[in-house]
Amino acid sequence: MTGRSTRVYTLSLGSRMHSLRCRRIWRSESEGFNMDPIALIIDVPICSFRKGSARSFLESEEFPPPSTVYGCLLSLIGEEDRHAYIGTELALAVEELPRKSVVLRKTWRMKERVPPGTGVNAKPDLQELLTDVRLRVWVRPGQLASRVADALRAPGDVVRYGGLSLGESHDLVNGVSFVKPDEPVRSLVWLERMANGRTPVTVWVDHVGAAATRWQQAECASALSDRDLAQASLWFRIGPEVT
Repeated sequence: MTGRSTRVYTLSLGSRMHSLRCRRIWRSESEGFNMDPIALIIDVPICSFRKGSARSFLESEEFPPPSTVYGCLLSLIGEEDRHAYIGTELALAVEELPRKSVVLRKTWRMKERVPPGTGVNAKPDLQELLTDVRLRVWVRPGQLASRVADALRAPGDVVRYGGLSLGESHDLVNGVSFVKPDEPVRSLVWLERMANGRTPVTVWVDHVGAAATRWQQAECASALSDRDLAQASLWFRIGPEVT
């Protein structure tokens, strides 16, 4: 085997649009070799990660769930099959906890058979927002890490559509980049797995019902640097089976 990359193309014909869609399945040059985790910075100006128990006041967690970050990475590389990289392991940290604000918005729900947004179908909604989020993401070596690295080095080779978001579709990402290798080591705030943690986070989401959604308990842990990545509790495994 040589270090050359191989690209395999599969084609499917859309019956309605009569257009040809091309999906790329990548085998990276680095695949199969021992690598360190790749380290990324995801910069998001405004976002929100709704707490599972939030109702009329939509409180936000201070960290995105690992499943949300996984979805963002799939969107970055143009992968439509969320089952493609089950077993990927992620570690998450921020330089500091983001600032919070609250926005008042008008929402609608179908209570009576009248047009949306009128009568009792309209209601005020308070949502908590996070601002200036600079999320650090480590992805353990594997196929997803290889494809993300390839996408950042050669973005013109990526076939994808739509804006890149972290969470809700309107929470657009400002940029994704590698952590600079010469950046000085600093203390970070981490999302850490803890059996008695106060923050429930999803590592897999059932979009049809809630039965197959998988949760883990976590806690914000500070005073750690990226030298502590060997600590097993900092890693979250993506998939329908929690280990």
